[in-house]
Amino acid sequence: MIEVTVQDRAWLAALPGAEALALSAAAAAAPQGATLAILLTDDARQAELNGRFRAKAGPTNVLSFPAGPGAGEHLGDLALAFGVCEGEARAQGKPLSHHLQHLVVHGVLHLLGHNHMGDDEAGAMEALERRVLAGLSVSDPYAVVGADHA
Repeated sequence: MIEVTVQDRAWLAALPGAEALALSAAAAAAPQGATLAILLTDDARQAELNGRFRAKAGPTNVLSFPAGPGAGEHLGDLALAFGVCEGEARAQGKPLSHHLQHLVVHGVLHLLGHNHMGDDEAGAMEALERRVLAGLSVSDPYAVVGADHA
């Protein structure tokens, strides 16, 4: 089961299908039977979460909170900040719908233990993202001018 909670209504104002898009992206990236929760929030809440759990100031596009050992099929939780995500999509010249799905896939891969700390890890993670996103008919997020690691 994948649960999507919309805390910031700006997501729905800008992207009426935001919940369904997040759900489909998570389902495409997560193993069958896995559970996770997705919070579509605002920059202020994201900044609070980023400060509390990562000791970093300000909001970020997506935060991944792995469930850890003993959680069974529950992978963890994701939180996405509307203002940051919308601004990035605009700056990168891509639809917010594609950026949302990319960041959800990116976050789910983090929940599964993937990262992009080194060049090899980043290349492998980006290849996985591209493959999942292609199945969702989402353009390669790294082919967009100005795109950077999420």
